[in-house]
Amino acid sequence: MSSVSVSDLKANLSRYLREVRRGGEIQVLDRGNPVARLVPPANIGDSHRERLISAGVLRPGQGDSAAILEEPPLELPTSISEALDQDRADRL
Repeated sequence: MSSVSVSDLKANLSRYLREVRRGGEIQVLDRGNPVARLVPPANIGDSHRERLISAGVLRPGQGDSAAILEEPPLELPTSISEALDQDRADRL
């Protein structure tokens, strides 16, 4: 937690609010004595993913994703390095 004087807080409020938005805490000092603490609201602790889901921007997956790891790898007609070489050759 960082500490800041009232005068510095007033002069740089936007910077300190950005820090709080990122999850930081700011202790406000008046003549060296703590008078307040700026902390994010309790419900802001939601992850970015959860906010996107609640806004309808992201739709969460369904099912067991671990099952994908149990499947055998795809059989490709060419190797990844050959496909990359072909792609790069097209640019020359």
